[in-house]
Amino acid sequence: MNTKGADFLILSVIAASLWAQSSLLPDPSRTPGALNPAVTQQNTHQTICKPGFTKTVRPPVSYTDTLKIRQMAELRLTGRAKDFEEDHFIPLELGGNPTDPHNLWPEPWPDAHKKDVVEDFLHRQVCADKMTLRGAQDEIHLWPQVYAKIKGVLP
Repeated sequence: MNTKGADFLILSVIAASLWAQSSLLPDPSRTPGALNPAVTQQNTHQTICKPGFTKTVRPPVSYTDTLKIRQMAELRLTGRAKDFEEDHFIPLELGGNPTDPHNLWPEPWPDAHKKDVVEDFLHRQVCADKMTLRGAQDEIHLWPQVYAKIKGVLP
């Protein structure tokens, strides 16, 4: 197994463990995350770091709302659709795939706002060349720990 494969396996095991303890992360067997092949380390400043980039790749609400309702039924989630955000597990601003269902999940509010703090932090790190794109994508799999480091409290 190559290093990237081993790293992904380790992150998947950690994410599965965290998911079992918390609703803060999606089920990694259903939503492991998926990458946008158009975003690479070499082109971050022309893609994700360019103001307005996410608007150019964000799927229409009609797509995400339909997917959210289907996923909520499959996951037997209770509550109203508006109690959840159809979230990109690997955010668009970190090169996440816009439409792959493996990268989208119904995330409960207000957890989505807390994850946004981490997404923004990691995006700034990548765009300031303080962190690699791959490093940020790996960190999002453990976003509750990153949030705790940023805010000093668990989400």
